[in-house]
Amino acid sequence: MLLALDTSTLTCGIALYDDPVIVGEMQWRSANHHTVELAPAIHDLLKRCALSPSDLKAIAVALGPGSFTSLRISLALAKGLALSLRIPLIGIPTFEYQVASQPLTAELLLTVIPAGRSRMAVQEFSARDGAWRAVDEPQVMTPEQISDRISGPTRICGEMNVSERQVIGRKWKNAMIAAPSLAMRRPAVLAELAWKRWKAGQVDDPIQLSPIYLHIAGMITE
Repeated sequence: MLLALDTSTLTCGIALYDDPVIVGEMQWRSANHHTVELAPAIHDLLKRCALSPSDLKAIAVALGPGSFTSLRISLALAKGLALSLRIPLIGIPTFEYQVASQPLTAELLLTVIPAGRSRMAVQEFSARDGAWRAVDEPQVMTPEQISDRISGPTRICGEMNVSERQVIGRKWKNAMIAAPSLAMRRPAVLAELAWKRWKAGQVDDPIQLSPIYLHIAGMITE
């Protein structure tokens, strides 16, 4: 049984996965209460699935980019569980698992996530060899800048509010924004990717694993 945690943004998610079954999944919108919400949510999900911490054999965690504070909360809890239970820990970049649920198409894919201060983290992907592959490094942009970079048919997924969707989607001929239910990341996808890495022996050192932070003019995004 693998437990996956994601608190990259105000949208939090956890999942229990035992290949090929999604045993349980929870997702909720936090009001910056990650610290007091995450551990009870894990306890509740385990209880609803008639499981206990001793049933866990691996832990997965989303590494970001995302909120500086919220990323630290899930990573600290994931490390604590991995060390106390003596089980493997697998960290996966948030964008990598966010695009994994998107259908492969010929168009480029932009994946976005809130980065604070009316900015968004964004990364471009293209479909190659049966999977989405990163074209560039994650960077921080405003919704207007994201819209300006779109010059041809481009699909967009990720966590966006109403205003961000309107601005990014103003190039209506080229900007193809996924529906909210399809644009959001799912912790079950994170769990599935982590399971494959775990079984391939691709695990991380809990002591060395760190979040992915982006910088703007010398400041960490949050």
